[in-house]
Amino acid sequence: MTAIPSETLITVFGGSGFLGRHVVRALARRGYRIRVAVRRPDLANYLQPAGRVGQIHAVQANVRYQASVEAAARDADVVINLVGILFERSRQRFGAVQAFGAEACALAASAYGARLVHVSAIGADEASPSQYARSKATGEKLVLAAMPEATIVRPSIMFGPEDEFFNRFAALAQLSPVLPLIGGGHTRFQPVFVGDVAEAVVAAVEGRSRPGTTYEFGGPEMRTFKELMQYLLATIGRRRWLLSIPFGIASAQAFFLQFMPKPLLTPDQVELLKRDNVVSEEARHEERTLEGLGIAPTAMEVVVPSYLVRFRKTGQFNVRST
Repeated sequence: MTAIPSETLITVFGGSGFLGRHVVRALARRGYRIRVAVRRPDLANYLQPAGRVGQIHAVQANVRYQASVEAAARDADVVINLVGILFERSRQRFGAVQAFGAEACALAASAYGARLVHVSAIGADEASPSQYARSKATGEKLVLAAMPEATIVRPSIMFGPEDEFFNRFAALAQLSPVLPLIGGGHTRFQPVFVGDVAEAVVAAVEGRSRPGTTYEFGGPEMRTFKELMQYLLATIGRRRWLLSIPFGIASAQAFFLQFMPKPLLTPDQVELLKRDNVVSEEARHEERTLEGLGIAPTAMEVVVPSYLVRFRKTGQFNVRST
């Protein structure tokens, strides 16, 4: 018998990240008890005001260490795994975090009889030349082997106030007269609002998704990378040159850029940009989408301008483009 929300304990691995903070807030609004499992609990205290006193509790866990994962999942009714990395550093490797780490969460959830929601990414493919995409696919495979009834979620690129996409390129547009279009900017994306993905994760927590099913989440429209850059520039009121860079040259540049503390581009990301990042026709046909869970996708125009306004020369005031 499923516990009522006020008694249900949910462990959220990676709950302090971009998607994580929105998932935690959505769960808190519904009255769940939330255990946020992160490597640095002292940096996750900002989540506590999202709920009642004692409702949200941060604990130390690292998905690379099975024992810490098991401890964080103990007594949980539901386990949510949001952990992922965009580039490798030190012991944070794609395989260790997104494959072994995913399996560790699934094994712990299975051991305690908890349901599991695992967040992967559109583009996960064991045959991909991208290590990121391969590790995501391997993670999905290991999760389903440990818990065949798990729900897997694959979002496209997510936007929201704390995103690493629009914010990063808007910041670059403040400093540089040029914005790069890798591979000509023809890669298609289906940007999805992070709040919608969080609501979909909660829907899966509440049993509204089909067990053992992989869902793909995208926004209401597809746009090429070039179109996204044009929209960005129009939103922040700036004129910049969009420079087309062939994949080969981009890979050579990325070889050096990958050594930055927070890389602007890595060779692996260049490989990812060679494939579209959109919801598949199969997922749409089978209603394995946001709409299939009863969630109407939010358009970029509704959210993005509200947080990119700080990149305009005069903030909220309209002036001629520069």
